[in-house]
Amino acid sequence: MTSRRHFVASLPALFLATASSARRGAIAPCGMAMGPPKTGDHPTPRPGITAAKVLTKDQLGEHADAAPVFDMVREIPQIIDGIRCQCGCSALEGKYSLLSCYEADGMAGHCQICQGQARLAYRLHKQGKSLDDIRSAIDAKFG
Repeated sequence: MTSRRHFVASLPALFLATASSARRGAIAPCGMAMGPPKTGDHPTPRPGITAAKVLTKDQLGEHADAAPVFDMVREIPQIIDGIRCQCGCSALEGKYSLLSCYEADGMAGHCQICQGQARLAYRLHKQGKSLDDIRSAIDAKFG
């Protein structure tokens, strides 16, 4: 859920990122600029991280259909916080990890890459895979 003010304020950063990636010829399906893959460049999960800021179905507005993946993220914030988002938003100020995409003004409500990474992480976590295994799978599929 993005306010008009936030959208307008983020345009310069989006423009710069898009212009930079246009030289490399890569634009993500969600519209964010993608740099070269940064395989293995994942953040360290923050101690004591919780899902307290993950948006609820009511907060998703027009993206309420994405609520199931937000529920998955809410179950495993310590895993999601250790994964770098591959759609390009990790280059934006204030975005620490994939978990950031599911909080406040994050883009996971409409971005298929953010959602795909979380679904894969959730499924692999339920299978007992380690964070390193999950990262490797995400790098292979989305990196």
